[in-house]
Amino acid sequence: MPLIVTLRPNEKIVIGGAVIKNGPSSCQLHVENRVPVLRQGDILSQAEATTPCKRIYLAIQLIYISGGITPELSQIYWDLVKEVVSAAPSMNDLISQMSQYILADKYYQALKAAKKLIRYEEELISNASELT
Repeated sequence: MPLIVTLRPNEKIVIGGAVIKNGPSSCQLHVENRVPVLRQGDILSQAEATTPCKRIYLAIQLIYISGGITPELSQIYWDLVKEVVSAAPSMNDLISQMSQYILADKYYQALKAAKKLIRYEEELISNASELT
């Protein structure tokens, strides 16, 4: 069964590593095979990766888009994870779940878990800001 994606006008999407930008009207794409697909709302640029958890998301995004983990991306991912867990041990459960997806080559699910991690990070930052 194909993946059917409806794009809004001027929306971007990444399909199999190619960045595609829609024209001025809506369109519907049918992706007939298994390739990495990320809609514009799920794409994080390097400039937007301004926190440790967003950098983890970016690393997973690169793993997903490139079709698998490389030694370099693995090193980046695990270094970032160690940094986050040592700074905020309360993130360990989310990190563990996300890492299980990485180890099982379920990169899209790892991205979804990383979004939860980012939301939790934002809560922690917000709570810390309220205390000061």
